[in-house]
Amino acid sequence: MRRGLVLAVLTLAAAFAVPAPALAVTVAPSMLIGSDFPDPDISKFGSTYYAYSTNNGNGNVPVATASSITGPWTRRPDALPVLGAWASGGLTWAPDVSQRADGKYLLYYTARSRAAGRQCLGAALANSPLGPFTAVGTQPLVCDGGEGGDIDAASFVDTTGVRYLLYKDDGNAIGQPTSLWLQRVAADGVTLQGARTELLRSGLPEEGGIIEAPVLTKTGGRYVLFYSLGGYGGDAYQTSYATATSLTGPYTKAYRSLMTTASLDNAVRGPGGADVIREPSGDHVVFHGWINNYSARAMYVAALGWAGEYPVVRGSRVRYEAERGQLNRCSARSSATASQGQAVAYLDYADSWVTVTVFAPLSGNYTAHIAYAAGYGDAQHLLSVNGGAGAVVNYPNSGWENWRQVSVGVTLNAGYNTLRLSHYSRWAELDYLEIA
Repeated sequence: MRRGLVLAVLTLAAAFAVPAPALAVTVAPSMLIGSDFPDPDISKFGSTYYAYSTNNGNGNVPVATASSITGPWTRRPDALPVLGAWASGGLTWAPDVSQRADGKYLLYYTARSRAAGRQCLGAALANSPLGPFTAVGTQPLVCDGGEGGDIDAASFVDTTGVRYLLYKDDGNAIGQPTSLWLQRVAADGVTLQGARTELLRSGLPEEGGIIEAPVLTKTGGRYVLFYSLGGYGGDAYQTSYATATSLTGPYTKAYRSLMTTASLDNAVRGPGGADVIREPSGDHVVFHGWINNYSARAMYVAALGWAGEYPVVRGSRVRYEAERGQLNRCSARSSATASQGQAVAYLDYADSWVTVTVFAPLSGNYTAHIAYAAGYGDAQHLLSVNGGAGAVVNYPNSGWENWRQVSVGVTLNAGYNTLRLSHYSRWAELDYLEIA
């Protein structure tokens, strides 16, 4: 029984006091460099972390170092003071630095080709991760003006030591869809081998014809391709991912983006240009976001965990549909206004409950955002975490089919956790939970 029907006997609140949940305690991403440092690439060489960014007043390839990923970070001299002979200055974007098997450091960068009049990919080498890097050859590494040019190079080395180059064709620059490409290269990182493979192509409405900044990693048996989408100049820019069980695909795009301005509750604006660093002590995602009235992009870091083989970022909301949880003396119903067309109703009895399994990258404090509708006055559920004591969640009257959110603090263990919402007073339906 639910809205519109009155229970013969109301379930009364327990005689003993039940505590309210803690205040919302989302841990937002941390700002590492609070000045312009867009499209950060991050690596650890030896005991030092190195970060490289798109050009600004600090040079063609600004670089910073730290002894800990959380800083403090110190800016260093320009890593690439002289571009390749093919390139003109001022548009040096999205560097990527890796170490080759021979010990040398390989830099990929994007710059403007004088001949093509488009952004193209170049390479440079150095004996130190700080450079100075010396450009390789007199021509771009990849440069196809017919596809709008090529940008956003990244390196990937598989478990057998085979090296690959990832990049984006700049199709959106000429009004065409954009694609992300995988190209095998020799151990030197600059000799192309065989034909390239298209991994992903733009096409979703939120992409606006743009997918870019590819970064590839593997966890378990799954390849995870991180990328940015949308126009970079504001809040619409975001980070998503696609997965495949084979290096060359096919790749399936995530249903929801990994990080957006909204999913981060505006703590970071336009999160994009992400890079991933994998370490035994814990993984992180490093990315940029707009600051100073959209005049500069700062560098941020957040903890990265893996729910099975799928990425979860601490501080960015992950949605869990209530109807996909474990239901007891309640059931799912269709709803044209609910997320994914269903909600949980009939949570009307003392033994009615929904249990949802959620994931936390690290142990600690999180926020559960609960989407509900209550149509006959204020209602309450009891929220318990991992079988612990319940705390009252209050749902102000909203009207049926008018989904609102209440936010409560929860303490979660690293990995999987269970959240149970049980009937406590009056009547409410559940749409989803979001954990940040």
